[in-house]
Amino acid sequence: MCGIAGILSGQGEKRTVVRAMVSRLVHRGPDSEGYWHHGPYAAGMRRLSVNDLEGGEQPLFDASRQVILFYNGEIYNSPQLRAELLAEGYPFRTHSDGEVICHLYRKFGLEFLRKLDGMFAIALWDDGAQVLVLARDFPGEKPLYYSRLPGGGLAFASEIPSLMECPEVSRDLDYQAIWDFPTFLWIPEPATVYRQVRAVLPGECIVLAAGDGTMRSMSFVKQLPRETIPAGGSAGEMTATVRRVVSQAIKSRLLSDVPVGAFLSGGLDSSIVCTIARKELSELHTFCVGFEDVVDPYHGYSDESAHAEAYASAIGSQHTTIRVTAEDFRALLPQLLKSAGQPYAVSSGLGILAVASEARRRGIKVLLSGDGADEAFGGYSWYAAIPGIFNAAPSVGGLDRYLDGGDTPAQKATRMAGYTPQGRAWAWHYYASEEEKAGLFSDKVRGVSSLRWFDGSTFGRPSDFLRHDRAFYFPNEMLSKVDRMTMAYSVEGRAPFAAPSIQFLADDIPWDLLVRDGQLKWILREAFRPELPSELIDRKKHGFNVPIDHWLKNDWNDLFEDTFSAASSLVQNGILRTDARQQALKILHDPRKISGHVIFTYVMLNLWMVENGH
Repeated sequence: MCGIAGILSGQGEKRTVVRAMVSRLVHRGPDSEGYWHHGPYAAGMRRLSVNDLEGGEQPLFDASRQVILFYNGEIYNSPQLRAELLAEGYPFRTHSDGEVICHLYRKFGLEFLRKLDGMFAIALWDDGAQVLVLARDFPGEKPLYYSRLPGGGLAFASEIPSLMECPEVSRDLDYQAIWDFPTFLWIPEPATVYRQVRAVLPGECIVLAAGDGTMRSMSFVKQLPRETIPAGGSAGEMTATVRRVVSQAIKSRLLSDVPVGAFLSGGLDSSIVCTIARKELSELHTFCVGFEDVVDPYHGYSDESAHAEAYASAIGSQHTTIRVTAEDFRALLPQLLKSAGQPYAVSSGLGILAVASEARRRGIKVLLSGDGADEAFGGYSWYAAIPGIFNAAPSVGGLDRYLDGGDTPAQKATRMAGYTPQGRAWAWHYYASEEEKAGLFSDKVRGVSSLRWFDGSTFGRPSDFLRHDRAFYFPNEMLSKVDRMTMAYSVEGRAPFAAPSIQFLADDIPWDLLVRDGQLKWILREAFRPELPSELIDRKKHGFNVPIDHWLKNDWNDLFEDTFSAASSLVQNGILRTDARQQALKILHDPRKISGHVIFTYVMLNLWMVENGH
């Protein structure tokens, strides 16, 4: 695990710049650093030692030393790949899981990517061919950003602030990305807050030739091996397949030469991960967050720590509950933005920061999470209501946000039946509407409708919504949150449910096995019913939701006032309308809607602007 950065350019001094870029990644790799420079290419890394503690330094090479690799992540099937390559005579000089990548590239060329089961961001330099290969795992656990440089070159880095250390990378803001931000709480990839900085997409490979600067991009997702359900199989056979595939994914993601910990909320997903991990490990450290038990608008009372503590005792894990308050979480807001590297307002990331900090203090470098089970197996509360929207023909009428206080999921589904397909997809679980943003942003910012992110799918069946969530919501929100917030404290976050084997399997599961008679994640519950207590299996889902609405109206109200005052950075830079404060007050205090996170995005955008000198 590490942070990587580099430059491919025929112009200027690169080594000094690369060292500056790498210095911004120390939190991703506090244990050591490494560099390589030859001709037009210079790159480096900071390492967090998790596997091959003594010999896993980078760069890594093939036998000819013509293939030079810097990479961030873990290759979970590296033991099998290593054995196969050794049997064919490929020499290894380390026990690093990443060394297999060099030999696989030498053997298969770009087809090597279909051999990897893991999370990774790869920067591979072929010195003979003078070609740079950048690649990112599917579904997108590890980040990788790049910017084309004047003259045809390219700079890349694991994080945006690292990339901005390259003086040739423009700091011009992308106002379309800023327009999208309040709708999602994050900026959808490949866009970033900077116009010239892009994200390598999940499952994407970019190849840049040093000679003429030509760049090509391709997806390797369709070439990955797929686990499928038995053709014409019974529900029992499908359930057994789910149990086997999920269990294998969790076990493979225990690969580590250092102690492993896990998030444990007491809910189904994290309990499955912890149950399987505890059986495999002699010791497992588990963590949860407990905070003032105010009512959040989504699930009732916020604090789940008692459930987590009870289950930790049942499985015999070494458990820690981190108690936090509104004041504690507020103190973490600058770290939330720093870790994200750009405007970011996913408040549940504050809980991950708190856990990662405590885990690192206790010497834990690896944390497993249950993220991804909801998107794979149908776990969000609105999934049960999705069939109800197909009772009426779609129209092009106005859109009210889904999060209306007092409505049941069935009532909301009925009201949404007249929405456009794109409007339906947005309204289930996203935030600011186009109208709300137009009432807050100035004309300087206003862009193309954020509903464009839902184009390309008809959303004609319930399963279409889940597939879009797996491809869009999961990598952009859930996986980015786990990676950025754990790495902030030099901890490697791993999400077993992100395994391609699970994601592909989920695509084949019929809707009535995902949501049955209103029961969410039916097949996952049945798959692990023999492993977990029935009261946990049948317990209603309770997500980790920070009561932002409550805090912005009370403890954090000064943040609201600072954001919409005449002296705020947003106002000073002409990003907000002159009457934005009045409009924001209406949004925050509208009794028909739960709007705290809409306003929170503007709070975080303003803080980011100040911190980054805009």
